[in-house]
Amino acid sequence: MNITRFKAEHLASLELQDAQQYFGSEISTPGYAASLEASGGGFTGMVDGRVVACAGCSEVWQGRAVAWALLSKDASKHMMVLHRAVHGYLKAAQFRRIEAWVDEGFKPGERWLQMMGFRLETPEPMQGFRPDGGACFLYSRVK
Repeated sequence: MNITRFKAEHLASLELQDAQQYFGSEISTPGYAASLEASGGGFTGMVDGRVVACAGCSEVWQGRAVAWALLSKDASKHMMVLHRAVHGYLKAAQFRRIEAWVDEGFKPGERWLQMMGFRLETPEPMQGFRPDGGACFLYSRVK
């Protein structure tokens, strides 16, 4: 896998995993992709020139950021490499607090956040949080 700096056009060729399909119409807008690139902290994982994952952090204010990760349908084949890349990225990030959310009922996402040192902050799901109205749990990692 080749890890490169995230660029907005990477999202256009990312075939989202089934668990993130609800997000497709949101990320396909040029403004969304451009805002992630402008946040400056993302990277893309590519295999044979194909986008497998895009991830990064978007700063909310100094010392606080929101982590994001958009994965392809076959990202699971590359999770060891992706995990190392994301974990290293988070470890080097200069944010005091990094937040992430995971869809209610998406156990693989919960396990992955916990493996990276995130802790659950919302024992009850945040209702109506997703673009499609679905619920999510909030996790954070504080230095």
